Amino acid sequence: MANFRQRWGIQSNFQLTIIIIVFAITGTASAKLSKPFCLWIGLTKDELGFWFLPVRLLMIFPIYQVLLVSIGFLFGQFKFFWAFEKKMLRSMKLGFLLPKENEDDATS
Repeated sequence: MANFRQRWGIQSNFQLTIIIIVFAITGTASAKLSKPFCLWIGLTKDELGFWFLPVRLLMIFPIYQVLLVSIGFLFGQFKFFWAFEKKMLRSMKLGFLLPKENEDDATS
């Protein structure tokens, strides 16, 4: 636990507990929402056959990203999850999706 606290710059065990809860809720919610979302946009198992599951798994990614920041906000951890989100997208070479930062933000 101390390793996570140090790596993520977390101040207390309570904050760490909240962050772990947010990750758990977000993962579960994104998995549950992927099927209705695919059906809502017109992707069905009958049309895609074998490819329905891989497409559904790909749909989890953007749903997860939005939910992570949103649920983090609801739990009072927006700052942590927004920084986590930016770091994750940049590490996946998707930093172009983020707004441009001014020089003050880039140094912190």
